[in-house]
Amino acid sequence: MKLASLKSGRDGKLVVVSNDLTRYTDASRIAPTLQAALDDWTALEPQLAALAQSLESGAVPVERFRERECASPLPRAYQWADGSAYVNHVELVRKARGAEMPATFWTEPLMYQGGSDSFLGPRDDIEMAQDEGFGIDMEAEITVIVDDVPMGASPELAASKIVLITLVNDVSLRGLIPGELAKGFGFFQSKPSSVFSPVAVTPEELGDAWRGGKLHLPVLVTLNDQPFGQANAGVDMTFDFGTIIAHAARTRPLCAGTLIGSGTVSNKLDGGAGKPISKGGDGYSCIAEIRMIETIENGKPSTPFMKFGDKVSIQMRDEQGASIFGRIEQTVVKYQPPKP
Repeated sequence: MKLASLKSGRDGKLVVVSNDLTRYTDASRIAPTLQAALDDWTALEPQLAALAQSLESGAVPVERFRERECASPLPRAYQWADGSAYVNHVELVRKARGAEMPATFWTEPLMYQGGSDSFLGPRDDIEMAQDEGFGIDMEAEITVIVDDVPMGASPELAASKIVLITLVNDVSLRGLIPGELAKGFGFFQSKPSSVFSPVAVTPEELGDAWRGGKLHLPVLVTLNDQPFGQANAGVDMTFDFGTIIAHAARTRPLCAGTLIGSGTVSNKLDGGAGKPISKGGDGYSCIAEIRMIETIENGKPSTPFMKFGDKVSIQMRDEQGASIFGRIEQTVVKYQPPKP
């Protein structure tokens, strides 16, 4: 089953989308918004699944599905917690600045709590209020949406609470991160609004690609229409989603609709740092990673961060080449404040 939120009010209008992403049918008679559906998922999921079957068979009214009309599946959420499951990425970050890698990074996930009150739509621009000097970067990740998770849940129980899966561009301002982390209180200004893929899908929709709490398909990233990354999300993922969710729920329950991110998808090559696609590697899911490798190899980075006019796209295709979640596509633009 594939669900989306068309832009409407603050929380969107829930629709069920066809498997090929060409058609949708209104789901508001079941639940007006995705959050409303998640609040009573056990009761409403079978009704939504039945509606999805009717959509595929042509038994209900349909409209043409246009990804540009979508908000993020959850336009705002009660909680967005992003992990860092690909320790290869973290290792490169620390190595580039000469920092040691604590042993606990391999046994316990990193996590931060992000802003969840203003997610962007999948085709909305990345607006910057000041200039390009903040180090604008994309971060292509996998995200799961959970049902209620009790405090202290085991990884196995936590994994059973995953109800939907999406892609996310967790935009980062690399130039602001060091100063914020130096204060010892985490990210805030360095993490502007994130954006999620047009549709969220149920785990069973992914077939064999979803196994072991991981999504075993490449995340396809382009930068200015050129291939930038194709790292496989199921490879080199140190912590599966059950483990990440259990970590988040260690000292608190997680409410239905909580979004949990994987962190930047990152693959090694022959046991070492990855390489660009043009050099036979799987590329990268963020600009910072290639800059880290350039710093390690050459003493300084040469790939610039994103500037006004730059365009990034993120999507995932199934084994037959069909888009699963739709496409995130964003252009970096100068923010224009609303007129008084």
